[in-house]
Amino acid sequence: MSTVNRSREQSRTNATESASSDERRVSAWIGQGVIVEGRITSAQDLRIDGKVEGTIEVGNHGLIIGASAVVKANLAARTILVCGAVIGNVTAAERLDVQATASVEGDLSAPRLVLSDGALVKGRVETRGTRVSKIRNADGAPAPVESDSPR
Repeated sequence: MSTVNRSREQSRTNATESASSDERRVSAWIGQGVIVEGRITSAQDLRIDGKVEGTIEVGNHGLIIGASAVVKANLAARTILVCGAVIGNVTAAERLDVQATASVEGDLSAPRLVLSDGALVKGRVETRGTRVSKIRNADGAPAPVESDSPR
């Protein structure tokens, strides 16, 4: 094989390896042995299995707090799955899922909330959405929903 052909073949191999590694990398990951202090922002999905202290903003992407993770941060993402320990407020734009292995000390806010049996939560819980009350006044209009908790 000539030197030119070998060079072309190597270029094709490198390009293929690069393209396949780009395709596999659909989310960022902070591993179990990693400790991060400060602000984390991500333009892709993020999984945390290590220790983080600061703030975590994932914008319009998903965030997973693994079972081994210890996070002292306010969390903000489109969807959030918590399996580990979090101290801080957790805000999901679409869905928040707190698994049985999770503990959260802070306020939870999301339009859709899943709280598994065994999950530990200490803080306020706010689910907000556009659902109309099924309770009706005498005139047939939706009745206002009142809360006993102070605002």
